[in-house]
Amino acid sequence: MKPLRRILETCLYGEDLDAMQAFYTRLLETEPMVTDPGHFVFYQLDGCMLLLFNPARCEDNEDIPPHGTRGAGHMAFRVEESELPAWKKRLGELGITLEQDHNWEDGPHSLYFRDPAGNSLEIAPWSLWERKA
Repeated sequence: MKPLRRILETCLYGEDLDAMQAFYTRLLETEPMVTDPGHFVFYQLDGCMLLLFNPARCEDNEDIPPHGTRGAGHMAFRVEESELPAWKKRLGELGITLEQDHNWEDGPHSLYFRDPAGNSLEIAPWSLWERKA
């Protein structure tokens, strides 16, 4: 058996799934793979899934263990470092407010913004995690 080294799915939570679906459909430039209005919206990306849930609907699951959280979560999208300027421009074109263009001490930088539920989203290169300690 191999060690766990890959993420299959990432979950974010928000009560207004209609607003979240509109936001992520524009940002990701793809339609959801499957939806259950008021409950969840699932996007299939390259090699992983982005799952958006209404936390109130996940607390009383019968088929799987209850899950969910209240308040802002965080996730980061991985891009090539050379794509960051284009992504900064694209966020502006989509009317998405850039919360911070963060320059890390040793070179790479990250773009931070929020989704309609207040989740903190980041666009960053892998070099962010290749930095020396």
